[in-house]
Amino acid sequence: MSDVLLVERSADRVVATLNRPEVRNAIDQATVDALHTLCAELEDEPRTLILTGADGVFAAGADIAQLRDRRASDARAGINTHAFRRIHALPMPVVAAIDGFALGGGAELAYAADIRLGTPRVRIGNPEPGLGILAAAGATWRLPRIVGEARAAELLLTGRILDGDEALEWGLLSSLHAPVDILAAAHAVADRIAANDARAVQHTKTALGAPAEAHPEIELELQAELFESPEKLRRMTAFLERRQR
Repeated sequence: MSDVLLVERSADRVVATLNRPEVRNAIDQATVDALHTLCAELEDEPRTLILTGADGVFAAGADIAQLRDRRASDARAGINTHAFRRIHALPMPVVAAIDGFALGGGAELAYAADIRLGTPRVRIGNPEPGLGILAAAGATWRLPRIVGEARAAELLLTGRILDGDEALEWGLLSSLHAPVDILAAAHAVADRIAANDARAVQHTKTALGAPAEAHPEIELELQAELFESPEKLRRMTAFLERRQR
């Protein structure tokens, strides 16, 4: 794994830290390549992923020096889009621990997570129109699902940047923590996930990500599979035994 993405592995989770502090962890091609490599690993061996950034910054955006030179063919290639879609589609949950700037592509990477935690000094949003482009790596379809269509339109059309308190109020963040505590808070979420049945967590994520027209049939099929699981029997039996004590 490239040193632009520092990866710490354990049995039930992986922590990946964006590590280009000299450019506020701007997402360049090397970062995208490293994210694809990590996704391949987590697709083969599903674990919860915690995404964070080095030196008090999540990611200040795409690397403008690279972005300026990209042309129409690069836009159609969806360099960031495909990496972020792959992250969002990982079998187990993705938790973003966000401190400082999460702008442009950095914000879109955060939107690709299932759960977003932040600090009061978060600054998150999409200033792309001010640079002559649009937020095209997931914001226009993910952000409405997170904060609603009206608020997504305001953010994306104006380039407004939210601070941590505003992002919490809008539902973009689940909770706020002191910068020194943000990673511990993400691990606490991962601990709660790890206490559950991994297959049930994966199936819940699948149902959450399904289009509206797939419901309720998708839940019923996924539930049918879980109803036949030995782990369901084991966990429910243990629950009943504890209640009888």
